[in-house]
Amino acid sequence: MNGAHPRPRVLIADDLLEVREALRLLLKGEGFDTETAASPAEVLQAVTSRELDAVLMDLNYTRDTTSGREGLDLLARLRAIDDSLPVVVMTAWASVDVAVDAMRRGARDFVEKPWDNARLLAILRNQVDLRQALRRGKRLEAENELLRASGEPSLIAGSPEMKPVLELIERVGPSEANVLITGENGTGKGVVARALHAISPRAPVPMVTVNTGGLSEALFESELFGHVRGAFTDAKTDRVGRFELADGGTLFLDEIANVSLNQQAKLLRVLETGEFERLGSSKTRTADVRIISATNADLREEVAAGRFRQDLLFRLNTVEIRIPPLRERRADILPLAETFLKQQALRYRKPFRGFEEAARAALQAHSWPGNVRELDHAVERGVLMGRSGWVRAQDLGLETAAPAGAAARVEDLPLEEVEKMLIQKALARYGNVSQAAQALGLSRSALYRRLEKHGL
Repeated sequence: MNGAHPRPRVLIADDLLEVREALRLLLKGEGFDTETAASPAEVLQAVTSRELDAVLMDLNYTRDTTSGREGLDLLARLRAIDDSLPVVVMTAWASVDVAVDAMRRGARDFVEKPWDNARLLAILRNQVDLRQALRRGKRLEAENELLRASGEPSLIAGSPEMKPVLELIERVGPSEANVLITGENGTGKGVVARALHAISPRAPVPMVTVNTGGLSEALFESELFGHVRGAFTDAKTDRVGRFELADGGTLFLDEIANVSLNQQAKLLRVLETGEFERLGSSKTRTADVRIISATNADLREEVAAGRFRQDLLFRLNTVEIRIPPLRERRADILPLAETFLKQQALRYRKPFRGFEEAARAALQAHSWPGNVRELDHAVERGVLMGRSGWVRAQDLGLETAAPAGAAARVEDLPLEEVEKMLIQKALARYGNVSQAAQALGLSRSALYRRLEKHGL
């Protein structure tokens, strides 16, 4: 037994005191905690009132009774209370028929009296390990259900363009390095931050997130470093800041480019030394925090313009991960859309089987200026507006934007760009691949080949 974990608790049930005492002393010396019961009623009381890891019980409790009927009836009642509780039965009569009957009714194993110590201990240890493994599995399942129910997007990145991102996450995640995540709004910077934290040694401590872009000058210091009572008018109690909350874990600073120069200096100090003071206090505190930050701005341009400190940038971007916009990773559009469809259908309790063909084409044709966030919202609209088991193109409410350069004269565009633009217009107009193909004078298969060629 691992001393770092609670000692397993076993209930010993037998009508003979000397048997209970002998088993109690044996199990105590082998690292088990024990309870005892002398009757079926005491067994039921113990099982319904306390958490047990196993039951070791006799099959006979009435003097001069050898049929095992009492134990078999008790076994059935225990199974009804908790069918995952391991029950090991004992019999002094070496009755194979009774033992087989007990196993059929749910007993995990049996031992004969007088018992062999080594065999009995091996059986109990195996059953306790199985019980604990089942508990861990149920706990993980519940945690996964909670995560799925939270609606947080998962990292779906099967496209070639996302391969460098995944490789960096795999290499950098387990380290202590600060990471700067860059990319347009809605590309999933927060999802990447959670993925980095999840595979780090700091994962047991929840990641703390701060949207620094939404903090005013007055709130910034209180939010990050905390404050003491009386530090300002509304400070009626002490408050713990985000750095203290993240101690031993990860602090995710979103929209880092929006922090003012004055606050950048205070942030730099805590990154360099790990030291800070709560607002209104002179007591220096420390926090061991890994920083993951994110921005949609070019911080090098911000440094050149004098709006961002270069020394702070050096502290933040030990490693930089750039997330490509959704329009550059089109192979991920449909897998993301299908994931969002499952989440939104569950959220609104509306059964959907998938996207109609025209809807899939519209999803691929759209330019997605709002990236993954816009895709999620479009799918949510499709679930709300859809009436059948399939999301239609018109349910998504997409306005297919013309490609870059479409405002120029058509004759000035490359031939491939013109073809792509016409295909997008036809899809947007008809909302159906077959009709769009007919309007373009193409076969359905020919249009599909062109959709693949243009990344639509």
